[in-house]
Amino acid sequence: MPQFSRHTRRGRVLIAVGLSALLLGTSACTRIRTHQGYQVDKLLVDSVQPGIDNRASVEGTLGRPSFASQFGQQDWYYVSRSMRSLAFSNPKPVDQTVLRVRFDPAGNVVAVDRMGLEQVAHISPSGDKTPTLGRHRSLFDEIFGNIGAVGAGGMGGGGSGPGSGGPNGS
Repeated sequence: MPQFSRHTRRGRVLIAVGLSALLLGTSACTRIRTHQGYQVDKLLVDSVQPGIDNRASVEGTLGRPSFASQFGQQDWYYVSRSMRSLAFSNPKPVDQTVLRVRFDPAGNVVAVDRMGLEQVAHISPSGDKTPTLGRHRSLFDEIFGNIGAVGAGGMGGGGSGPGSGGPNGS
């Protein structure tokens, strides 16, 4: 009987060590949630009214915008995004709010627009290289392709003819 209880104790220790290793291994696979940008407060956003508020009152209520438009009317944008990722995977947007406050030339609020995750553009890059138009050149073409091209006709190369700025052609 003493041998049986000794194996049981050893078995329990091995099970405890195994479970500890499993817990440590799976803890690296936890979900990571992040928030970027403006913290949207629905009550404050709803308090901005077209025709009543102006730039100064919007800045006082919502704070400085995330960015302002560069062309045309000076619209203000407040951007908020929540992301989620699993361990080392690429983060994916879970929620996004873009609040656009449009102003007239006098600086009064014309409209307040909300856009969500449906405005996110999904792109799919083609591998690790960007395709370009033109000639496909090998490594040897890149290294040795210009040999003999120096001073070739039509390539410039500085002569001393008229108008070239040389000693005879000033």
